[in-house]
Amino acid sequence: MSDQDTHVPLPDLNSADPMAMGDVGYNDDEQVTRIAADLEAVFDVPVQVSAVLGRSKMDVGELLKLGPGTVLELDRKVGEAIDIYVNNRLVARGEVVLVEEKLGVTMTEIIKAERT
Repeated sequence: MSDQDTHVPLPDLNSADPMAMGDVGYNDDEQVTRIAADLEAVFDVPVQVSAVLGRSKMDVGELLKLGPGTVLELDRKVGEAIDIYVNNRLVARGEVVLVEEKLGVTMTEIIKAERT
């Protein structure tokens, strides 16, 4: 058996055409169910998600002087989009929102990754 015999084509999740992801005979509901079933194996894989409001550079001496109430100047302006990382890879940009007195992030832009 060669490597080509075991190659299983994966659905193109970036395609705007839902029919490009699978068999033409499926309707939309069946297609979504099939794609979800294909991805079910990765549903329990843990990932680290970070929302970065901004960054700042400083010397260790300055860092040690920080205390409660210290204002830290970041490289972003108020209202500017924040970066959303998954496993240290930029995947989206978004805005900070308040949901039932808790901070959250709403994604406003998905970053298409370059495949290597």
